[in-house]
Amino acid sequence: MNKMEEKKYSVPALDKGFDILEYLVEQKKPLSQSEIAKGIGRKPNDIYRVLVNLEARGYLNKDNASGRYQVAFKLYNLSRNISPIDEVRQCALPLMEDLAVSIGQSCHLAMLYQSQTMVMVQARSHSPISININEGCLFSTLQSTSGKVLLANSNQAVQQMLLNRDDDFNSMSKTQQQSLYNELNDIKHCGFISGENQLSHGIYEFSTLVGQPDGKVIAALTVSSLQSIWDKSDITFLTDTTLDTARLITQQLGNYP
Repeated sequence: MNKMEEKKYSVPALDKGFDILEYLVEQKKPLSQSEIAKGIGRKPNDIYRVLVNLEARGYLNKDNASGRYQVAFKLYNLSRNISPIDEVRQCALPLMEDLAVSIGQSCHLAMLYQSQTMVMVQARSHSPISININEGCLFSTLQSTSGKVLLANSNQAVQQMLLNRDDDFNSMSKTQQQSLYNELNDIKHCGFISGENQLSHGIYEFSTLVGQPDGKVIAALTVSSLQSIWDKSDITFLTDTTLDTARLITQQLGNYP
């Protein structure tokens, strides 16, 4: 659509509403009418009626004492309804619980979140000794095992954006950066990574892709255990069972990944 068409089909009130919602989401704190107006480049009187209607429809909450507005949960709930994340969680958890029982170790599923790696769901082991990584935990994408699987299998534009935002990557020499690219290519080719956790000494991990390389929605299924337990485990059984579980999750997700 060219500029003439954009102007022809423009809906000023709707544009103001989107500007307000997008600005409040970015600021992540309650703001007054004048602060919102200044932030979106409009006059306070220009947005008054839009604010009133957004509040009436449940998209904004207004604090009666301060007069400040913030985004309401209605917008969050709408986003959840169109997000594949809940679909991934619901599909993955039963299969992950079976995996945890089979191998005697906890496992978790991680996805990219604002340039970091977030644990979306965990299946706990019933073994006396196991590593539990709580849901909602955030890790460095470049330094975590799950993060490297996600980074390796992200499309090229996303991968480069994530690396450009990473302080550790930017502090590397050209040779070190190239070595990292080679490592990511190897991970993508193999479909998994195993080794000692870079963030916690003594923890060994095996992580593999859920979804398709370069897919819009990808996740990493990871098993973490103490090094001493890993040494005594049947590694072939653990890795094969984890790979099979990742394939089952991917199959059940259908078109999402």
